Amino acid sequence: MAQRLTRRKRIHYRIRKKVRGTAQRPRLNVFRSNNHIYCQLIDDLRGYTLASASSRELKEKLPKKDMAKKVGELIAERALAKSIHEVVFDRGGYLYHGRVKALADGAREKGIKF
Repeated sequence: MAQRLTRRKRIHYRIRKKVRGTAQRPRLNVFRSNNHIYCQLIDDLRGYTLASASSRELKEKLPKKDMAKKVGELIAERALAKSIHEVVFDRGGYLYHGRVKALADGAREKGIKF
């Protein structure tokens, strides 16, 4: 278990060397736990979180993949409310597959470009 976590952290650090978020194009960061999925829009230049969303906010009980898609739609709505139309996607060291891909697809469907 610890080996998997250190591998993910190493991959995440490698991604973070290249990916930076600004106020106009923030970083869409994803964190996935066993039961929930969380995402934030981060301005790395100032160190601020501009918006966030998580599956804990959802009232209905859905399969994990469907919850991730709803969270992607929710973060997109919050981004568009703050006039943010483009983001840099930070998958957090996770594979772009399953819940992470569902979150990205949900955000794209609501109008966020990355």
